[in-house]
Amino acid sequence: MPRPATHPDTAETSALLVRAAEFVAAGRSAEAILTLKDAACAQPSNAAIQHDLGFLCLQAARLPEAVAAFRAALAADPCFAQASLCLGIALQEQGDTAGALAAYRHAASLQPSLIMGHLCLGALLESLGNRELAITSFRQGAASAPQSILGQLSYARALLTEDRDADAEPVLHELLALQPTNAMANDMLAMVFANTGRFDKARECYLRAIAAAPNLAGSYYDLVRCRRITAEDADLLARVRAALAAPGLTADIRLKVHLALGKALDDLGNFAEAMAHFDAADGLRSSLQTFDAAAFEARVERLITHFTSDLIARAAGFGFADRAPVFILGLPRSGTTLVEQILSCHPQVHGGGELPFWTERGAMWERTNAADAESSDFARIGSEYAGLLHALAPQAARVTDKMPLNVLWAGLIHLALPGATIIHCRRSPIDTALSIHRTYFNPHVALPTGGTALVAMIRAVERLTAHWQAVLPANRFFVADYEELIGDPEPVIRRLVMVCDLPWHDGCLRPERNPRLIKTPSKWQARQPINRGALESWRRYEPWLGPLAALISGPHPRGG
Repeated sequence: MPRPATHPDTAETSALLVRAAEFVAAGRSAEAILTLKDAACAQPSNAAIQHDLGFLCLQAARLPEAVAAFRAALAADPCFAQASLCLGIALQEQGDTAGALAAYRHAASLQPSLIMGHLCLGALLESLGNRELAITSFRQGAASAPQSILGQLSYARALLTEDRDADAEPVLHELLALQPTNAMANDMLAMVFANTGRFDKARECYLRAIAAAPNLAGSYYDLVRCRRITAEDADLLARVRAALAAPGLTADIRLKVHLALGKALDDLGNFAEAMAHFDAADGLRSSLQTFDAAAFEARVERLITHFTSDLIARAAGFGFADRAPVFILGLPRSGTTLVEQILSCHPQVHGGGELPFWTERGAMWERTNAADAESSDFARIGSEYAGLLHALAPQAARVTDKMPLNVLWAGLIHLALPGATIIHCRRSPIDTALSIHRTYFNPHVALPTGGTALVAMIRAVERLTAHWQAVLPANRFFVADYEELIGDPEPVIRRLVMVCDLPWHDGCLRPERNPRLIKTPSKWQARQPINRGALESWRRYEPWLGPLAALISGPHPRGG
């Protein structure tokens, strides 16, 4: 008696698998998925079939189905490390960060030699700001097979995360000598070139990476920021448009491609279409990361209420005495990279980049009962931070920290380090907003990039910085006005050097010649001579500003 068609025998299942493979080879993924689903129904405890079904669904961006299939594979074979790795990828693309971390860790524990497990875990940890844990994960991957291609890639990624680009570069060159089309190696080497100002070489590597792995289409964002796009780049523009139309892009990659296309169109003067792509990117970001404007405003109000002038006046008796720290803070895209480039041209200054210390300590301070903090707590925090800076640059008289949103923690910073210099970078609110709207930010950071939420955040930060300016000592909190700096650089630069209590150095007038690594979105602009090109950029977009137009009226708070 023949078995029912819903329960085919092994031969029939094998035929289904052959047919699915033929569909895959022909590029007919939807039919391949349907065929594999039939095979999985026939043999639900076959981990390999469930894994292959999940993989196809993942490639097609059918994430719920992919997650279900990978979970089924792991239910059938709990030691299936590759299924756990792919489950992590699917969960990460769904936005389930905790689930992705658990799946990656499980994959790495099941099979320590599975280097992609360590790479994916490290990359996610790095994006979450857990730099040391990320480095550990990358190094574990490298150690599991140090002579392999993936092992060397993991080693290079660890070096890059440690800001050792010069050490990573020869490793990547050796890899590419063996595998010239290796997408990950080309992408990483492109980052090295871009971080060090070698933009033509960066472009070549980004193009090779994308050609080898179309799923790296998000790298078009970095590619178009290597220089201005001109009419001669018609072929590149066509490629970016084609990438945007490709099926299966994750929301985060699609967001980056929209921003890439918007930037290219901005360079070409097509502002209406550029804004449409910036708006589309903002819509995608909103689906990946929510921002509670009311909660942020309440947070700002708590900071203003807590850090009174009376509390600040007692700061000299609280903190750790050290003059080395120089904090460069403000809204993102307000000129913090430029100010750090200027100051780090001075031979007595080390540019520390964006350090996560105060983001972490500020969150800890908020979670505890801040009102009960003892003066010894502030001294301890200040001492820990000073130790971090001196480890970074033992011989430097000053070390900069340009994490923009340290603006939230200026009061806490002053209590912990009353001798520190704090420079607030201030820029026209509407130009700041438009620049944020056009820039990619880590999806794990709660930062709005458009609409009324961005307007609310900017207004709240303006209130907070006005408060800091009112209560912090005038010899510790300084304002660097972007428009003044761009309009007439030398007087502002001389003042910046003076407030850091440093002797004058002519090199500070030529920040574009600074050879240090730049890893922020401003890496190309920061290597150009100071110019007025970004002033009042909002006027080109005035008809399409939408809610951001509210920032045009009313000057930002001035003074000092």
